[in-house]
Amino acid sequence: MLKQIEGSHAVAEAIALCRPEVVCAYPISPQTHIVEALGEMVKSGELTPCEFINVESEFAAMSVAIGASATGARAYTATASQGLLYMVEAVYNASGLGLPIVMTVANRAIGAPINIWNDHSDSLSQRDSGWMQLFAETNQEALDLHIQAFKLAEELSLPVMVCMDGFILTHAYEQVDMPTQRQVDDYLPPYEPRQVLDPREPVSIGAMVGPEAFMEVRYLAHAKQMQALERIPQLAAEFKQVFGRDSGGLTHTYRGEDAETIIIAMGSVLGTIKDTIDEMRADGHKIGVLGITSYRPFPLAQVRAALHNAKRVVVLEKSLAVGIGGILSTDVRMALSGIHLHGYTVVAGLGGRAITRKSLHKLFREAEQDALPALTFLDLDWEVVNKQLTRERVMRRSGPAAENMLRDIGTVASKIA
Repeated sequence: MLKQIEGSHAVAEAIALCRPEVVCAYPISPQTHIVEALGEMVKSGELTPCEFINVESEFAAMSVAIGASATGARAYTATASQGLLYMVEAVYNASGLGLPIVMTVANRAIGAPINIWNDHSDSLSQRDSGWMQLFAETNQEALDLHIQAFKLAEELSLPVMVCMDGFILTHAYEQVDMPTQRQVDDYLPPYEPRQVLDPREPVSIGAMVGPEAFMEVRYLAHAKQMQALERIPQLAAEFKQVFGRDSGGLTHTYRGEDAETIIIAMGSVLGTIKDTIDEMRADGHKIGVLGITSYRPFPLAQVRAALHNAKRVVVLEKSLAVGIGGILSTDVRMALSGIHLHGYTVVAGLGGRAITRKSLHKLFREAEQDALPALTFLDLDWEVVNKQLTRERVMRRSGPAAENMLRDIGTVASKIA
């Protein structure tokens, strides 16, 4: 059924259709509308049987999800930014215990300074935590990926983050095709846990493991993610059979068949990139895009195949590995081992900065001419940065950098001499 709805509410309805038995929630923007909507559904009786648990922190939210999943309940939670960092200890525990929790990450920048807008710093900081990570380009895909995520998590007994861009998707009203309960039930079977705490058959879960077996336990999570590389495309194909649309998978290409320049990105920015590519194609530029849906596990073979005939690749990422540059770019470079082409990393959109078609046109043309530096910061104000660096060289007590730069650009009324 076609429905005009906010992205957060679309996800909440999709989660409800998956019949969760425990939803544990702590509000943090921009994911709050998701758990609010689920809470309302539980309170009204629309979502039943389901226990909605208000907790005192994000750490508690993941801890409750772990306990619920370990007792055999289908468990869900959501978070963003500092909230994800606050629950990190439990995030690692969930994957280490092999619990199939599904969590929405409404991607948002990490402080300091405080920033509530979108980039991918939060979930990418957990790339080695053992969780699978799926990135949505649109609200329709965010809805669809959550349904697939429960099936993926429960088949492999491994948790899944579904990542959707905060505010850009969570608070945007779009038309989505909302599935019926019967469709979801046909696709997603009842939860049958691989391990469960049962007083009638007592076992220990999460006991101390020493050097004699810890490496093997950690490897098991890796082995499961390698299985996911095969299962994710299969789940997408099964999804299409039931719901009648393509959604999910490992990667997706756009106008990449004869492309000499291929742009790689994740999330909602792919829409702006596609619009830019359409405009450039009309002018004769051979350019395409490769969207990454599955960031963990990372689809090395699929990326390699997509780029095999290209002359250059531009990885546009909304995150920064301080001291080295790109995060997504590192994985792409692994995929390109032995393939000789020009590769560029572009860091863009940090803290919600707009990524415009005008800037992308200029960027992509420079890439086609192989005139880009290996690492580029799109639309970075070098004048402001250099002024602060100069200030720090000449003044021992130079003050807080963020506030200084705000004054320099006129956001704050007072001014440093």
